[in-house]
Amino acid sequence: MATRLCALLLAALTLGCRGDLRPTVSLGIPTTIQDSGLLDALLPAFQLAHPELRLRYVAAGSGELLAIGAGGDIDLLLAHSPVAEREFMEAGYGLERVPVMQNDFIIVGPSSDPAAVRGAANAAAALTQVAESAAKFLSRGDDSGTHRKEIELWETTGSSPGGTGYRELGGGMGAVLRAASELGAYTLCDRATFTNLAESLDLEVLLEGDPHLRNVYSLIIVAEPRELEGSRTFANWLVSEEGRQIIAGYGTTRFGAPLFFMVN
Repeated sequence: MATRLCALLLAALTLGCRGDLRPTVSLGIPTTIQDSGLLDALLPAFQLAHPELRLRYVAAGSGELLAIGAGGDIDLLLAHSPVAEREFMEAGYGLERVPVMQNDFIIVGPSSDPAAVRGAANAAAALTQVAESAAKFLSRGDDSGTHRKEIELWETTGSSPGGTGYRELGGGMGAVLRAASELGAYTLCDRATFTNLAESLDLEVLLEGDPHLRNVYSLIIVAEPRELEGSRTFANWLVSEEGRQIIAGYGTTRFGAPLFFMVN
């Protein structure tokens, strides 16, 4: 999968650069950033601020992005899989890692709530109830940051992911949410993507507020980027006053509250 994404990314970069001599920065983005709509707010603003650079991106789960980054096929990436990110840095694949923003994970499902998740004490207990009730649960199943958080929660229950209704889809967050809506299933997701798509989904937030559901996104510049100067330019812009305002303000107009918060 990572190899296929690399090929697609490199093809896109090659096509996009024909006739354009500007340096091209290649960026890996989690599907949660794309599906939340934040990417559409960030990229045009960066290109307006830095027209001397071209910015191209590939969207995938954090696990795949880290694998692509380890191969040196992107310059920098955003990820929200802290353990995997630390392993990436310790293995020497990353030059710099900076926590940038955060929100939280939630468990959503049908309003009928057959597993009584609304009354669960915490996220781990909610997963146990879903499994024991044989209710449908859709997992990302793609080694993304969301999938890794789900596995972490399962580990705290002392059991493996399961239940007769458990399914791994191997897809992005938006696709999994739409499938859960159609099938009347539960799933773990990030709040921003759910909020952005909620109007088109027949799902409700059933569990939130568990401290274990914190969701932090970090920016990593790979060890040997093809475009180091441009990568630093993007990294610095993202945490600049302009970048911070876009991130902290995203969602306030449409939803009445921000969907992301800066990590101080």
